[in-house]
Amino acid sequence: MNRIIQLQDLGAKDYKTTWEYQEELFKGIVDLKIQNRREETEIPTPNYLLFVEHPHVYTLGKSGDLENLLLNEKQLEAKGATFYKINRGGDITYHGPGQIVGYPILDLENFFTDIHKYLRLLEESIILTLAEYGLESGRSEGETGVWLGVGTPFARKICAMGVRASRWVTMHGFALNVNVDLGYFDNIIPCGIRGKGVTSLNVELGVEKVDEKEVKAKIIKHFTELFEAEFV
Repeated sequence: MNRIIQLQDLGAKDYKTTWEYQEELFKGIVDLKIQNRREETEIPTPNYLLFVEHPHVYTLGKSGDLENLLLNEKQLEAKGATFYKINRGGDITYHGPGQIVGYPILDLENFFTDIHKYLRLLEESIILTLAEYGLESGRSEGETGVWLGVGTPFARKICAMGVRASRWVTMHGFALNVNVDLGYFDNIIPCGIRGKGVTSLNVELGVEKVDEKEVKAKIIKHFTELFEAEFV
């Protein structure tokens, strides 16, 4: 079992380019697993965590409803945004500047073979990170991601999640709003959920800008502990 995770901070990068890179890493792990089984070898499979910030883009999961995108093609262009229908779970979400997007590409057979546990630990890594900023967050029953004000009329999502897994290899992941222009969420019904808001860490803290490098370091710390992993 290889619990070493290779951390790659890609900086600002186009969504489609990053998606293709994810697919390349994902396929490399799956192919190695198939080879190991076929040849009865035990070559360790790698694990990755990609951090990235995307230009304005809306993505729709495979079970999502296109009606949750409230813009047509010309309006998207006017907003400087793109749109992709992709192969993760979940409905529609937004990615853009000021958002920390994390794509864990893990062979869960190196950790545990439980997708439900995997999603809960991803959420927990964000919940613990937000707690370091004095924010109490949690899960909303039946709705993935991390929320503030759960069970109140002011429930608001701060971190969206959507993953894909095959042969126990994961891709896609989480999107934590840190210094995001929340106006871009007005153009969708986020995650297909009506009547609930979206927020960002800087808004909740009442500051103009939060140090994103510091937030990433906290996520990595909690990810390391929860997954009993080592980052290189």
